[in-house]
Amino acid sequence: MELQIDDSILVKNYIAGNEKSLEVLINRHNQRISSFIYSKVLDRDVAEDIFQDTFIKVIKTLKRGSYSEEGKFLPWVMRIAHNLIIDYFRKNKRMPKFEGSDDFNIFSVIKDEKLNAEKQIIKDQIDSDLSLLIDELPEDQKEVLVMRIYKDMSFKEISENTGVSINTALGRMRYALINLRKIVDRNNIVLTN
Repeated sequence: MELQIDDSILVKNYIAGNEKSLEVLINRHNQRISSFIYSKVLDRDVAEDIFQDTFIKVIKTLKRGSYSEEGKFLPWVMRIAHNLIIDYFRKNKRMPKFEGSDDFNIFSVIKDEKLNAEKQIIKDQIDSDLSLLIDELPEDQKEVLVMRIYKDMSFKEISENTGVSINTALGRMRYALINLRKIVDRNNIVLTN
């Protein structure tokens, strides 16, 4: 049975100058990260470029000493890849090509389904990221936020369902939003499309 060295130890070893540690990390997570990127961009060449850019960013961050994920290497790398995918879609707002002709119809350009599909991919990813962030909140704050935003309940209804005063429910919602902002800032997450 082969012992697997923990990601956090490999990261520390790489920062200390052991280049082989990064190679082990890349090989370990290559398939998962590559598949994730490809599932979003659906283009092998673009996926390879984004994969390389992801690890260039990882290397620069580690060399700068700016990494502080405490054993959450893969989710951190996935966030970097995710942000690069969003950047890619923003930079390449792929407009359809059309040949100039007399019967040109402006609606053939406006109704480009591919742009909508890309926006949907970005929206789905943001929703997924947001749900992971909400899971990091304390239970009482998460409960109020989910009831208010996802179940569209009034603070009066939340108060009745949780057995706390309306002011307590409002306070929990306020702290949930403050804490979410802190988590987003701490992890450099982009939640806009």
